Amino acid sequence: MKPTPDLADQQKLRKQKKRVTVLSRCFYHRIHFPLATYAPIYSSDRAYHEQLSIMDLTSACFNPEHQMVKCDPRRGKYMAVCLLYRGDVVPKDVNSAIASIKTKRSIEFVEWCPTGFKVGLNYQPPTAVPGGDLAFISRAVCMLSSTTAIADAWARLDAKFDLMYSKRAFVHWYVGEGMEEGEFSEAREDMAALEKDYEEVAQDIEEMDENVSYEY
Repeated sequence: MKPTPDLADQQKLRKQKKRVTVLSRCFYHRIHFPLATYAPIYSSDRAYHEQLSIMDLTSACFNPEHQMVKCDPRRGKYMAVCLLYRGDVVPKDVNSAIASIKTKRSIEFVEWCPTGFKVGLNYQPPTAVPGGDLAFISRAVCMLSSTTAIADAWARLDAKFDLMYSKRAFVHWYVGEGMEEGEFSEAREDMAALEKDYEEVAQDIEEMDENVSYEY
C-alpha cells in the first residue's frame, strides 16, 4: 500500500510546480530580449583621466543612463545578469561589487534564481578607433540582463505604432512595395502577445516572491 501524501507534501509539490512553471516561461523563446548596458562611455574630446573603480562601473550598469534601451529597471525585476569586464580588472573587486549590488533595495532580483550573475573577464584593454569619437580607457564593462522592465519598451513602441497606424501614415508606401495591410495588424497582435507574456511573467514572479519560500 502506497503512503498517502500529507498536507505538507502537497504544499511542497505545489510550490515546486509553480516554480517550474515560471522558470519555463522565463526561458520561453519569446522572453529572450536582453537589456544591454555599457560603461563607461567617454568622448575623445572629454577624456576622463580619473579611473573609475570596479564598483563604480558595476553600479553604472544598473543606471538607466547607460542602457541601450530606454526603460526603468526599478519597475521590474532581474531574472539573469551577465557582466563582461574588460581591461584592468581584478576578480576580487568584481565579487565585492556584485555582493554590494545585491544588497541595494533599488535593484531587485527574483528569489528563485539565486545564481543570477554570470561573469566574464578579458584582461585586454578596451579598444577604440584612432581619431574616433570614443576615448581610450583602461577598463570597461558590458552587461546583458533579462528583466521584466524591458516590457516598457514594447508598450512605448506599440503606442507610437497605434498613433501612426490610426492615420494610416506611410502604409501606402509599404503596400506599394508588396506588403499587405493585414500584415500590420498581425504584427501588432504579435507585439500585444509579447507584452502579455512579460506581464504574466512579472505577475508570477511577484506572487512567488511574496508567497513562496524555497529550500535549496
